[in-house]
Amino acid sequence: MPTTVQQALDSARPIVLTAFRVVVGLLFACHGAASLFGVFGGAKGGGTIPVGQWPGWWAALIQLAGGALVLAGLGTRIAALLCSGSMAYAYFTVHQEHALLPLQNGGEASVMFCWAFLAIAVLGSGPFAVDRLFTGWTGVRAGRTGQAEHSGHGSQPTPAG
Repeated sequence: MPTTVQQALDSARPIVLTAFRVVVGLLFACHGAASLFGVFGGAKGGGTIPVGQWPGWWAALIQLAGGALVLAGLGTRIAALLCSGSMAYAYFTVHQEHALLPLQNGGEASVMFCWAFLAIAVLGSGPFAVDRLFTGWTGVRAGRTGQAEHSGHGSQPTPAG
């Protein structure tokens, strides 16, 4: 049982990382589904983006597929990096030309998704992900002192063994 606030927060890290990944992936996939299939109000102005239209349709495809992969925790780091890059591209090609700051140019969502996915790419999927079925993640690793410490905060998975 955690005895300090720091220990309590540290013990919650894997659950919070997983919840963050799931929520960000779900929201991103919903944006893609809206643009591709017209659900959830459709693309901006309603409706769908025509198949193959550059860059909108391809961005929506990345949103749907990348968001679903991140949501499931499958190929998380690569999918998150692709999603982050797509949002950086969206910000600099669509929003930034109108004004410098996201609050001025309507690019808040692009910036937030970009940084959220970059964080997920760096931190990893956490312990509760499909990726872990293939890596044998155990949830502990040796610390500098030789004692086991929790590694749910995105360190490399330790092979089961």
